[in-house]
Parts: sequence; C-alpha cells; structure tokens
Amino acid sequence: MGLFILFLLGIGNFAMHKAVLESRHPLLGQMPWFVHLLGGRFGLIVEFLLLTAAMLLSHNAATPQGASGVQLAYICYTAANALAAWLIITRRV
Repeated sequence: MGLFILFLLGIGNFAMHKAVLESRHPLLGQMPWFVHLLGGRFGLIVEFLLLTAAMLLSHNAATPQGASGVQLAYICYTAANALAAWLIITRRV
C-alpha cells in the first residue's frame, strides 16, 4: 500500500513540475544552465530518479507498523513541492 501511495504522490509531483515549466515564470529564466538541459526536462529526470529511489528504499525498509521514514520524507518533499509550485504558478514569488 505504501508503494502505491508513493506512486500517486510521484504522479502529483510530475504534474506540478510540468505546470511550473508551462507557467513561463520569469524565475525559470534565472536558473543555472544545467536546469535548461533537454528543453527544461532535466528536472523531470531528477524527479523520476527521486521517485524511483524513494520506492526502492521504501520497499526495502517497510515496517509492519506502517510508513517508513523514507515514505514520510517523500510525503514531506511532496508537500514542499506543492507549496513551491503554488507560489510559482500564482506568481506570489
């Protein structure tokens, strides 16, 4: 069940990342050169690697009591990602 939740959170992270890329916010133009590799898709590759690592580590460290520390860390990462995406998309930054 934990892997499924991580997978759904990963889909949400991909959607937020794509929405930020499509927002054409001026902040994106100030990012370092390596962020613009592959037409701005470099960040999506990093997002995929984070999700894959979280799922692999979670599968290996799952406890019978519930969520592992890896799952909680990825949930916190997703919450921070959602806040940042909201701030960028609504132009509050």
